[in-house]
Amino acid sequence: MSLNIIWLVLSLCFSPFVHSSDNFTTDTLDTFLQDSAFKSLVRQWPHTGALYKGLIPVNLSGMEVSIVRIRSRTLWKIGANFSNFQIPSRTMTSPHVKRLAIVYQDLGNWSSYYYSAPGYSMITPVVGFMVFNASNARAESTEKISLDTGGKAIVIRFASSTIPESMIVFGAKCVTFSASGKFHLSEINQLNECHSQDQGHFSIVVPLQRKGREKRKRSLWYLWVIEFVLGFSVVAFLGYFGIVSLKLLKTKAIQAMERQADEDLVLDTIWVGSSKMPSATVTRTQPNLENGGFLES
Repeated sequence: MSLNIIWLVLSLCFSPFVHSSDNFTTDTLDTFLQDSAFKSLVRQWPHTGALYKGLIPVNLSGMEVSIVRIRSRTLWKIGANFSNFQIPSRTMTSPHVKRLAIVYQDLGNWSSYYYSAPGYSMITPVVGFMVFNASNARAESTEKISLDTGGKAIVIRFASSTIPESMIVFGAKCVTFSASGKFHLSEINQLNECHSQDQGHFSIVVPLQRKGREKRKRSLWYLWVIEFVLGFSVVAFLGYFGIVSLKLLKTKAIQAMERQADEDLVLDTIWVGSSKMPSATVTRTQPNLENGGFLES
């Protein structure tokens, strides 16, 4: 009996590490990640409302999976806000269950390996969530159930990804991948956020041709900035050179005028002692009589 228990524990702990990523399709990958998440609950005594991370094999490094169990009445009262998703309040399960488990996925660098949208390129990892009946903890299999949000939106956030605003302008879209392999595009409601009405897998994509246009426009913008800076520098230099030249010309003109004035002023010189001093000729103004004549001296 003890050997069987040990074998069971070892199989639960190490079974995720014997799978090959090449053997997975999107459906089998979901099943594998679901099993990994539920096994994380088996290894410990789970608490309702606590988020637990599942073990991922080394050959799938980059993926993340986690699980949380909540009561249906809690989902109805306050909703659920875990990982990348926010489920609104007044949400019901279909069919109704007493307790549910939500399995979250982040495919990381494996996103484009399992999902694709022809004509588009993903700029964020694929994230997703699935909802299961967790009313019977001893059940041998888990039943997948649906959500009814009453028309309210489930918010999907891509917190780990920074999306430039230019990507939004040039055609970035939310994409929802269905189980059948099809995808549906929708508008981005807010930066880094998408909306949905049910569970699934989600990402943000841009048209392939837009990426080339974005690079060309960015190059043209950089070229315009460089030309503007160079042009402004040339104009500033020419303006400075012109001002300095005008000041030099004005200074030379003033110096020439002063030199000319000095040359035009001719004064007599006299000796005072041993020094030669300039002397101006004294001119006496002749007195003028009222009758227009001059006095003779």
